[in-house]
Formats: sequence, C-alpha cells, structure tokens
Amino acid sequence: MPCRTGLSGVVDAPAQGVTSGDWQRALPALGRGRIKLREMRTSDAASLCVLLTTEEVTRFISPPPTTVEGFKQFIEWTHRQRSAGTCACFAVTLDGHNTAIGVFQIRGTKPGFGTAEWGFALGSPFWGTGVFQDAAGLVIEFAFEILGTDRLEARAAVKNGRGNGALLKVGAVQECILQSSCSRNGEYFDQVLYAILQDDWRASREAAPRVLHARVH
Repeated sequence: MPCRTGLSGVVDAPAQGVTSGDWQRALPALGRGRIKLREMRTSDAASLCVLLTTEEVTRFISPPPTTVEGFKQFIEWTHRQRSAGTCACFAVTLDGHNTAIGVFQIRGTKPGFGTAEWGFALGSPFWGTGVFQDAAGLVIEFAFEILGTDRLEARAAVKNGRGNGALLKVGAVQECILQSSCSRNGEYFDQVLYAILQDDWRASREAAPRVLHARVH
C-alpha cells in the first residue's frame, strides 16, 4: 500500500459489461478461481484490524488505522471516494470465507484515471499462497478495462524484497528510485517506482486472454 455490500445476481461477463459509471455507484464483485474482490464493508473492520496492523505488514507502508473503529472510518471514507469517482478500494476475500484478508486501492492521479496509482496490503498468513498474484491480476484488469487507465503506477520500499518481487511477477516495470520518498517512525526510506502501461498489458495478454468475472446489479 503506498504512503496511502452484499451484491446479488452473479453474471459472468467480460470487463466491458461493467461501465465506468457503474463502479461509482457500487464496485462490481470480481472473481478468479478462489479469489473474490468486492466493495469493502464496515463488517470487514475487525478482520482487517487483526491482519493489517502487524509489524511485518506495516513495516514499509504508511501506518494503517490501529483500531476497529479506525478501520470503519477508513472503509466509510473509501465509499465516499468511490462515489466521488476518485478512488476504488476492494476487499480481498476467499471463496467460502467472506471475511476480508486484505485490500487493494486504486487512486486516480490525473483526471479520468488516465494515470493512476495502486496500493495493497495483505495479511501475512496469505503471503506466498498465490492470493496476491490472482487478486492483483483482477485489479489491473479493472483499472485498464473499466477505469480506462493508460498508466498504472506503484511504489515499493527498496528494502521491501517481497513487495518488489510481487510487483515484478505481475508485469510491473521498474522505472526509477524515489529517494527518501516515504517515512515511518521518523525514518525516511527510498522507494522504487513501478509502472504498467495499458498497451504493454494488452500485448502480454494476446496469447492467453482472460475473462473478468463481474458480479453486477
């Protein structure tokens, strides 16, 4: 993560079936295999507070909320930002287990999401299980197909070997080092700036296209 409702009627549809206006009213639920992404709910606050406040998770990110109430306020904030069309924040869940185990956030840095920044945080029990890679694929597809993003950026602390490796696995390209660009507990550290371009992403998918499964109203 960068320096920072129940839906019914399951319809398997390509990404083009969900329009840009739809997501501002309510995020579509996305699925691939056992991974399900959906709108964040206030009921997610307790599980996120347990999973995303550990030292190993927070070591290289801006401090998350420290209480369940703080996470509830964050979730409510994401709903307001989604309605305003400035941010989309998904809860990560597993099929058969509706409790959130992580979050993915996309924030527009230019009008119309032409350029956007994405960040993520996942509970450490799910590291190395393939959850990140599958969830990230859905989020990237959502950014390019639904939001119309041309350039998707991400940052990872230079010392965060796991975070850097995860971004490289999903096709992000390292562009530069941002010196002393983030701080935690008074300590500044360098970050790597990564980017994925829509044209490159589309070219990489031509040999093995995938379909985005969206749950829509």
